[in-house]
Amino acid sequence: MPETAPDGALPLCAGADLAEAGPAHVFDVLLWRRPARAFALRFEGRVVAYMNRCAHVPTEMDWRPGEFLDDERRFIVCSMHGAVYEPTTGHCIAGPCAGQRLMRIAVVERAGQVYWYPSADIRPVEFDAISPDSTP
Repeated sequence: MPETAPDGALPLCAGADLAEAGPAHVFDVLLWRRPARAFALRFEGRVVAYMNRCAHVPTEMDWRPGEFLDDERRFIVCSMHGAVYEPTTGHCIAGPCAGQRLMRIAVVERAGQVYWYPSADIRPVEFDAISPDSTP
């Protein structure tokens, strides 16, 4: 019998798509009803997810699409201002926003699938349904 999503969770990606300390899975969300990006990555064997938004200045942080970790694959580093974040907690440990943290997104991995939980501030992107009467 196939595994179902945990209550309130939405499918994100296959767990196998997230290699340990590898590239992140980037996905679109609505943050405070505005389009934004988020990311999930595997670090120390577990999946974590955050808004792709530096705590210093709200800009996207990846060096290249899906690449958030430093050369040694130990820390999340903002490509814009060099803020350094601890991957498992999202706490900024160095840089212009030391002591602040990334905006966390709750995730769970179950039966080889990663799911994320929307919150009051972070919602899924919903596309308008196209009715059969509408013209393209």
